[in-house]
Amino acid sequence: MRGTAPASGPHIVMHELAAGVWVSTSRTMQTNSTILVGETEAFLIDPAWHDDELDAIADFLVERGLTVVGGLATHPHHDHLLWSDRFGTAPRWASERTVRLAETEREALLEGLGERASARTRALMGRVAPTASLTEAMLPPGIVAELIVHDAHAPGHTAAWLPRQRVLIAGDMLSDVELPLPFDPDDVTAYLRGLAALEPYAQRAALVIPGHGSVGADASARLEADRRYLRDVIARGVSTDVRIAQPGMAGEYARLQRLVQETGPSAELT
Repeated sequence: MRGTAPASGPHIVMHELAAGVWVSTSRTMQTNSTILVGETEAFLIDPAWHDDELDAIADFLVERGLTVVGGLATHPHHDHLLWSDRFGTAPRWASERTVRLAETEREALLEGLGERASARTRALMGRVAPTASLTEAMLPPGIVAELIVHDAHAPGHTAAWLPRQRVLIAGDMLSDVELPLPFDPDDVTAYLRGLAALEPYAQRAALVIPGHGSVGADASARLEADRRYLRDVIARGVSTDVRIAQPGMAGEYARLQRLVQETGPSAELT
């Protein structure tokens, strides 16, 4: 851990994990927001979740004289499509499929935010434009990022690789508290392909930042745990993964068991 900085609100502390890479964690579902920081500019990845937490991120930026130059949503779920008017009018990007689903599923996504979300948060949720890559012009000077797009957790799910810092921002994958969640469509084979796409980056990563859970130095081990969990359920119908005991995960485990039973043995094991 390189450093910490308090931000407004009782729940928010900003952690600098590597040069120019800051993370805050929401009180809801251990949701991580990543801020890529240059000398005077910042780029936000999945800022979340509640108004006071988004305000705390904005306060952190103001206190350091940082201007937001852009944002990225890793996938089309409501907790990863959020924004604050205090971040300004910088462009916000996502994969093409994420953009499409953010538009066509907007009413369902707004419902997922719940009644406590403010009107300003609801208005800005999901207002993203498509991009296939992050160019240097989109990012703060000194920050380099590569996007890895796949369909594991959701269509067009996107991870970001920071080669200079060797940090993998994994979206809703490689978590120490969440099981692999094949969503929309319920495609276990696509999830295994997504893990394969992340594998070369996980092998090089010094740190992994999951969408939910703890930042870790064990990206490869997490990837293998995810793969083993899926293979066990596919091959034997059961798993001993310790994350099944985490809140909400027993239901997801049962859901995967039903899904595998319905699709039969054709799911790939590699």
